[in-house]
Amino acid sequence: MKVAVIGTGFGERVVAPVYRQLGFQAQVISPRDTAGIEAACADDVDLVSIHSPPFLHLPHVMTALDHGRAVLCDKPFGRDAAEARAMRDRARSVGVLNFLNFEFRRQPSRVKLKQMLDDGAIGPLQHISWTFIGSGLRAQKYRWLFDAGSAGGWIGAYGSHAVDTLRWLFNSEVADCGGISRIETRSRIDRDGVVRPATAEDAFTAWLVMANGGSVSFDTAFSTPVNLPHRLVLMGSEGALELIDEREIVLRRPGQPAETIAFAPPPGDPHEPGLVPWLTEVREAIRDGRQLSPSFEDGLAVADVLQQLRTKLMPLPERQSH
Repeated sequence: MKVAVIGTGFGERVVAPVYRQLGFQAQVISPRDTAGIEAACADDVDLVSIHSPPFLHLPHVMTALDHGRAVLCDKPFGRDAAEARAMRDRARSVGVLNFLNFEFRRQPSRVKLKQMLDDGAIGPLQHISWTFIGSGLRAQKYRWLFDAGSAGGWIGAYGSHAVDTLRWLFNSEVADCGGISRIETRSRIDRDGVVRPATAEDAFTAWLVMANGGSVSFDTAFSTPVNLPHRLVLMGSEGALELIDEREIVLRRPGQPAETIAFAPPPGDPHEPGLVPWLTEVREAIRDGRQLSPSFEDGLAVADVLQQLRTKLMPLPERQSH
């Protein structure tokens, strides 16, 4: 099978090698190479895999759909809900297979977490407490991710994955949300050595209410001085499940000793444990002509929530030095 991978960052570095590992012939194309993208989509590729910046998702997805190609698009799905809806609607009208790259649904630790939840290990899910604090963006140079006008920001970069996971775990949509957003690193140096102001958030704290009555507290920042354990705590009517750093699930129930399930750390890129099973499923779905979830429908549902978050989160003003 042939796949055209649009993206010379994450697409080339992480996604293309996984496709090749799964037996695809993978061609990597620069997101700025309009002619190359058009030519690849006009070729007999089985899949167009789009990992360009979100402000380029719309033209890239539409080009692939115009040629009747199956499409996998990375998150966040376009710049806003209007673009996400346009891409979803076009995929519907063309009638081609479409997939959203929410690969963390296939992360082994999260698959097990979901299985235990669905099996009733803690009773009905009532509340999720989620904290993800790290330094991954702290030393990065200025690029589109730090520019609000280019659809940058941590709400799209990580909030998209989080919202999809919450919808998946609760099996419910987000009904309401609020909170605050922050810019921890206010300026960054670009590749030419010029200091540029950062206008997109690199941290936010949010509350969410699910349509089925569940609640969520979510606190994340990715430009901090240090990394802290990544914790996802699910509170049910009969106990709690805690996922720590994707490496350990702890089940706690009243009157019983805690049970721990450990997962070996991935030998390669941390995205691979989720990407390999997900792209394997995508490969088989294309062979069978079968639609899978997460799809463009999920991408639109998440885009709607991200738009609410961007509107409702109160920006925290810059701290004054003393």
